[in-house]
Amino acid sequence: MKILILCTGNSCRSQMAEGYLRSFDSRIEVHSAGSRPAKQVNPYAIRVMAEDGIDLSAALARDVREYLDQPWDYVITVCGNADRDCPAFIGAVGQRLHIGFEDPADATGSEEEILAVFRASRDEIRARFRTWFDSEVAPQL
Repeated sequence: MKILILCTGNSCRSQMAEGYLRSFDSRIEVHSAGSRPAKQVNPYAIRVMAEDGIDLSAALARDVREYLDQPWDYVITVCGNADRDCPAFIGAVGQRLHIGFEDPADATGSEEEILAVFRASRDEIRARFRTWFDSEVAPQL
């Protein structure tokens, strides 16, 4: 089972979703990428995922073009821009889904206020992807 998670920058939401999906079952292959990848994974995303036991410290923001010619069971967009701008894949795509989230990178305020937004995003991503995984992916494994 191969799953690709797409976002615009591949710095927050898609990285968190990839981290959770990997933690759910080691039998699936999960990657994430961006249509316009950031220079690095957002440090707040790394920090809040570490709080939940998932290490993103070595993660890199990747360009979706690295994956265009590969077959995927699922291609999932997690932001509106990636959903609209998702490129045509040369390889076979079993299902394309959109599971959207607000961008925590837009958060402003004190460090604690920004962390609160990232934690809320993390928790929502974990919950929604856990539900999707349990109902759609796990039965196929």
